[in-house]
Amino acid sequence: MKGMNKVKNLKKIGFEQSKYDEIIKYLIQDNGYWLENDKWDLIEGIFIGKRIYSSRYIDFSSFENIYLKNELKYYIVYSFKEKLLKNSYIVKITHTFKYLLAFINENYSKYKSFNDIDKNTFRLKFRNFLLNNGFKLVGNKISSNEMNNIPYILDFIKDFYDDREETEKDICYSKNIQGAKIPASGANNTKNNQINFNEIPMYYRYTVKRYFKTRITKNSWSTCCEYLLRVNYFFDYFYTNGYNDEFLENICREDIEKYIFYTLNNRKDRAKIETTKYIAWIRTFLEYIQMAQYDKAPKREVSFLIFQDDIPKRELAGDVIKRAKFIPEPILKQLDNNIMDLDRPQYIPIYILLRETGWRGTDILNLRYHNCLEQIWNNKEQSYNYYLCGEITKTGIVQLKIPIRDKVAEMVQKAIDKAKVSSTEENNPNKYLFNTYEGKLKGKPLAKQSLLSTMKRLIEEKDIRNANGELYHFKTHSLRHTRAKEYVEQGMGISVIQQILGHRSMQMTVHYATVSENVLYEKWKDTEDLELFKVDIVSNKLIEVDTSTDDGENLIRYEYVKKNLDAVRVPFGVCFKASKVPCKQQMNHCLTCASFCTTTENIPEYEEEIQKVKSQIEISDKFGRELWAEKNKGYLKLLETTVEKVREHKLVHKNGKSREDS
Repeated sequence: MKGMNKVKNLKKIGFEQSKYDEIIKYLIQDNGYWLENDKWDLIEGIFIGKRIYSSRYIDFSSFENIYLKNELKYYIVYSFKEKLLKNSYIVKITHTFKYLLAFINENYSKYKSFNDIDKNTFRLKFRNFLLNNGFKLVGNKISSNEMNNIPYILDFIKDFYDDREETEKDICYSKNIQGAKIPASGANNTKNNQINFNEIPMYYRYTVKRYFKTRITKNSWSTCCEYLLRVNYFFDYFYTNGYNDEFLENICREDIEKYIFYTLNNRKDRAKIETTKYIAWIRTFLEYIQMAQYDKAPKREVSFLIFQDDIPKRELAGDVIKRAKFIPEPILKQLDNNIMDLDRPQYIPIYILLRETGWRGTDILNLRYHNCLEQIWNNKEQSYNYYLCGEITKTGIVQLKIPIRDKVAEMVQKAIDKAKVSSTEENNPNKYLFNTYEGKLKGKPLAKQSLLSTMKRLIEEKDIRNANGELYHFKTHSLRHTRAKEYVEQGMGISVIQQILGHRSMQMTVHYATVSENVLYEKWKDTEDLELFKVDIVSNKLIEVDTSTDDGENLIRYEYVKKNLDAVRVPFGVCFKASKVPCKQQMNHCLTCASFCTTTENIPEYEEEIQKVKSQIEISDKFGRELWAEKNKGYLKLLETTVEKVREHKLVHKNGKSREDS
């Protein structure tokens, strides 16, 4: 047994030595500047290039322990080169070196790596050391953020020496996980570039990490970070209130009731949509680990622990969207007319594309110059049409192509040409169309927040105000809602709008499918002008209609249709045959014909027709026309059955190989 342990220890020593050699190799970069010099000059071209807070140097010369010094150097250089920390924050951390050195000399002078130091012990000792040297406590923390953050250096070094798969580590970095859904702008700071499991109790840490491994490539990275916050909150509540290891396996309804009561009271002034996650997401987590038979899952059925009624009611997605702020037409015209006066011209084409397409800001910023513009042959017009091509990351559409006007395509082509000239493998490795070519965010798309700031300055300069006389507040997503509204008002079908906007479901598109108050008024005015139903407001009796007038003729025609005609929705129109006359083709059409062939290319037509038929059924039900509703329901069933077969077989032809299934 001792022999085996000795072999393991030798392997561990060998492994740690090889990792330490990696650190040395990394520090040899830039002609050995980082390794050989203990006093780094901030104004050097290979470093920050300027003074920060009047500081010019980062001085490591006082560190006598060469191993810890080189690990600390590696942390600083790597964080600088990979843009994990702001340059100003790096300089702030180095201000703590005087205290850190004295602390290390007192407690860890003989250690050969930060990896050998227990973080919790280090944190406690370092806090006491600082208190003994004049620092004060604010709550449970030292009054200096830089001092409080020193222990995170241990996390970084321990992660470096940890050779396990990324999702098995206590800290997972997004850049090291293949398939992680990272936004185009990246995840570049400690708030969103990592998922840190260190706050999860050790007893349950493996369980939580195993669960997150199932989600980390399915949900966006930001959603995973949010999810961990809720799980942390859940465990923190129970451990803070005296529960111990194994509490989860034996948890009962009474325990959950206490948690829910605390959560709802603790978050009573917070947004309900967020509070809901502290209960609903926990239920999802517990349900999964129970169904997957994790050894530390609750023994009781989760359905008996957390009830549906426990979850606070929140606004539905549709309700949130209905409250979305469409840009009023007068303001929209002012923005469009003044957009060329933006003080940062590189954002002009971004705004124009947001207006033209209705895409999300992140989708426009994610465009790549080598594949974002394409010409596709149009048989009907006998010419090539321009299409904008991009990845819709939120809904997982790898490449969406939508038509754009020639003038807009010309603008995109100019941006492409400019990007090609300005881009190198070093400053734009991902070939972003709207790239940042220098600075901390070099190689990332232009920032959406910078666009908003630029638009805000334009609004102030041009004095663009809302109906209340206040300067207009601009949001990029408002352009998306506004463009969707324009599509609807132009008569575009819902299924086509869904494809252009890159929605996952038509239901989401329907929420966008509204019209402006002006168009609503015009439609209402049209019906008012008909005056089909004239009522004496005194006697509440119908006034006799003069059938010789246009109004009377309209009313008579409506009543005739209502009583005698089917008015059944059919492809490309409505059938107005007499209700007593049978018709074999009215509900069958070509769909059941032996010569009929349909493919996946026709799916948008089916989807549009299905929506129209459903609308017709709603009207029929509303006015009590059971015959209309019944026949349209039959037609709807035929449509839905057919499109289901098309999706399954790709091609449906009764005289083809799928005939027996048709």
